[in-house]
Amino acid sequence: MTQKFDSLIFDMDGTLWDAVDSYCKIWNVTFEQMGLSQTVSRQELLECMGKPINEIFKKIVIEDIDENKYLALLDRNESELMPKLGGVLYNGVAEGIKLLSSRYKLFMVSNCGADGLKNFLKFTKLEPYFIDTLAYGENNLPKAENIKLIISRNNLSNPAYVGDTQGDCNAAHAAGVPMIFAQYGFGKCEDAEYKIDSFPQLFDVLYNQN
Repeated sequence: MTQKFDSLIFDMDGTLWDAVDSYCKIWNVTFEQMGLSQTVSRQELLECMGKPINEIFKKIVIEDIDENKYLALLDRNESELMPKLGGVLYNGVAEGIKLLSSRYKLFMVSNCGADGLKNFLKFTKLEPYFIDTLAYGENNLPKAENIKLIISRNNLSNPAYVGDTQGDCNAAHAAGVPMIFAQYGFGKCEDAEYKIDSFPQLFDVLYNQN
């Protein structure tokens, strides 16, 4: 990577961990609690990863139900169950984040619910290494706007966004930030400035950059 960065803003799902199986359980528990026979599969949720929750609802839910009621219950179930279910960190993330934090300011911006990033940090015990986080569920703003907010309130001068979908790349570019595409994640991306095949590769390049 020819460009030098002073900070890194990370996506969560598909970039740092895979928690799709846990999300499936929570969605299906919520369907059951609402008396519905519908279920969602891992593949169906995978196809929606990176989108705001209201968009996922419209794509996934086929029954005629109240969106706000369902999402409120889903949010409560996620707050209760995700700290127990968690996800699986990608290879090298735990060690890499700890070491990267000694040279870069680390942040997270995700389209998850209000407690999604808090649950991630608590479950993985990576809280000490991130300075600030912002989730779609906290303010219902698009990812590009939340990237801008993180940059503004932390006075970042040269950040990069690390994500795994074209949506991540579009948001990063809309915020004026270069994109590092995690090719091992859930999505595809055509116009990222940089690409990595694994988290250890990201660490190898960036930790030795400065």
